[in-house]
Amino acid sequence: MKESYWGYWLILLGIFVVVIMILIQNITSTNTQDYYLVKEITEASMLDAVDYGYYRQYGEVRINKEKFVETFLRRFAESANLSTTYTISFYDIYEAPPKVSVKVSSKSNTFNIFGDTDSFDIVNKIDSIIELNPTVGLDESK
Repeated sequence: MKESYWGYWLILLGIFVVVIMILIQNITSTNTQDYYLVKEITEASMLDAVDYGYYRQYGEVRINKEKFVETFLRRFAESANLSTTYTISFYDIYEAPPKVSVKVSSKSNTFNIFGDTDSFDIVNKIDSIIELNPTVGLDESK
């Protein structure tokens, strides 16, 4: 009977550690981390969406809108904080020359101060353009 109590305590300790880790993750997620997350995901998604066939044929860099949005949402879903509600808006997605504008808003908790209800939303806006050095070109192997 004593050994089963040790098993219960071990399970309770595991649950306690998981709860503490979730609370620490919620506290340490900041605006700066969200900004760099959006920035890196936008850059990687634009590079994934480059249309290499069009580049070979015409020598111009062009992205595919649908592929950019799909890749951005997939990467963001893999990396974002699960306990925060995000609203993602895409503005001005141009295929050629490649330019995207992305706005990501994170909903925070509602605070009640002296009967007034306030909520704070953090908004990150990114404008990104792919630039090409004509002497180097795009390297498909990367």
